[in-house]
Amino acid sequence: MPAFRAPGRVNLIGEHTDYSEGFVLPLAIDLECVVRSSPGGDVVHARSHAEPGEVELTPDGGGEAAGWGRTVAAVLEVLSERGRSPAGFRAEVTSTLPVGAGLSSSAALEVSLALAACDAAGFELPPVELALACQEAEHRASGMPCGIMDQLASVAGKRDCALLIDCRSLDVRAVPLPRDVAVLVVHSGMPRALAGSAYAERRRACEEAAAALGLRALRDATPAQVRDVPRARHVVSENARVVAAVEALERGDGAELGRLLGESHASLRDDFEVSTPELDALVEALVAAGALGARLTGAGFGGCVVALARRANAERVLFDALARYHSETGLEPTPYDVRAVDGAGAVPA
Repeated sequence: MPAFRAPGRVNLIGEHTDYSEGFVLPLAIDLECVVRSSPGGDVVHARSHAEPGEVELTPDGGGEAAGWGRTVAAVLEVLSERGRSPAGFRAEVTSTLPVGAGLSSSAALEVSLALAACDAAGFELPPVELALACQEAEHRASGMPCGIMDQLASVAGKRDCALLIDCRSLDVRAVPLPRDVAVLVVHSGMPRALAGSAYAERRRACEEAAAALGLRALRDATPAQVRDVPRARHVVSENARVVAAVEALERGDGAELGRLLGESHASLRDDFEVSTPELDALVEALVAAGALGARLTGAGFGGCVVALARRANAERVLFDALARYHSETGLEPTPYDVRAVDGAGAVPA
């Protein structure tokens, strides 16, 4: 039975910049979605170990679909539009990714399903086209106008590296991570709730700011042009921080990386207004415990924080920070010491 894996991702820096054609710096992580597939038949039947219900659809996505089944239907639909023949298969879905944490569980599901569907039909898309198809499936399934980062990071991940993604050209460059630095991810205990249309509102504000300046996207704005527009000011300053973070990684400057993460969180909190008191408390606890720096990761409104720490004292940083956070909030945080892994593909037999 062929199987296909797709990793989630954590974004080191570059939040809410991808849909403004900016820069992001994620890494594919060793938490993943796996689809085991049995090709054959004239329908697509899928079941998940994590989600209720089973899904049965036509190979082009037709039929009744609710909940996570909408993602299955959307993936099949966009692949059919790109030329996939109507081949059926059975899919069994498992995942080690927490749902609603901001670690791209939905993108990992889309990419692993797409790989299984392509394999069943003897169909193939180039990596970037596969990511774009899965991005479109996300738009259709959830109504969320997400950028390309999540799907492209899942497809293009590189072991032991972060990925500098130019969200305009879709060029990807692997940036090695320092061996003595650990990437720590902590779930705040607050599920990520995108507050209905809050994500779409942020995107719309960025598009309106670019249009007011006569620009294609905020990628092209200067700091002076957005000085008095907080949402746009975040995007422009965050793009600059991504470039600076890559330079800091390349020279092994952990202190500078930590400073940039702190600035990113402050900008997301104050200018973009997507943080929460719980995320702020978790960031503060990690820094106080000795992390080089920390920030919310993902869209915000709950979910996870990412931190960098010297590997030699990462365990102590987590222990102290989680104890303080629980004492202050009463919430149970969940830590993940993640590794950067290669992108999606077939699971070796």
